[in-house]
Amino acid sequence: QVQLVESGGGLVQSGGSLRLSCAASASFFSAYAMNWYRQVAGKQREFIAGIAGNGRTNYADSVKGRFTISRDNAKKSVYLQMDSLSPEDTAVYYCNAQSGQTYWGQGTQVTVSS
Repeated sequence: QVQLVESGGGLVQSGGSLRLSCAASASFFSAYAMNWYRQVAGKQREFIAGIAGNGRTNYADSVKGRFTISRDNAKKSVYLQMDSLSPEDTAVYYCNAQSGQTYWGQGTQVTVSS
């Protein structure tokens, strides 16, 4: 069983930045692919960024060039640096771990005001 705890969400003005963190309880954390998703009420949860154990990253087109995912295997943590935020980025952001099984955090709210 893997527990994921997100933090760092909050209210920010359009054009601002936030950094989300996700701490994992997993053993062999480096073996997990780590991802960030987001969900707006009434809509499907969408993938926005992922990072493999070897550090390879991929991004949704909607955040490419503005968001940066990173991980620190020693701290068993993954991060999402979000820059140039817009109101369209307002959502609940979820951390996700995958290695055979899939685990989710509880989510953290990000609200971007115009």
